[in-house]
Amino acid sequence: MSGESLAPEGVPMVQKIIDVVGTSTEGFAKAAENAVATAAKTVRNLKWFRVSELEGSIKNQKVGEYHATVRIYFDVES
Repeated sequence: MSGESLAPEGVPMVQKIIDVVGTSTEGFAKAAENAVATAAKTVRNLKWFRVSELEGSIKNQKVGEYHATVRIYFDVES
C-alpha cells in the first residue's frame, strides 16, 4: 500500500476544502469557533480545520471585531 489514508470501508478517502470567515467581538478563538459552528449547520462530515488568516476591524481607535479565516476539511460522500 502507498501510505494513503483509507476510509473505514477500505476506500481511499477524498476530502473537500472550504474557506469560511468567522467573526466575534470576544477574540480570534471565538471567531474560529463561530466559523466552524456555522459551517457545521450545512456541511456534513467535518474532519478538521486550519486557521489561515487573522484580521480585525478597528472602531473608535479600539479593536471592534476579530475575523478568523478558517480552512475546513470534510469528507466527500461517495
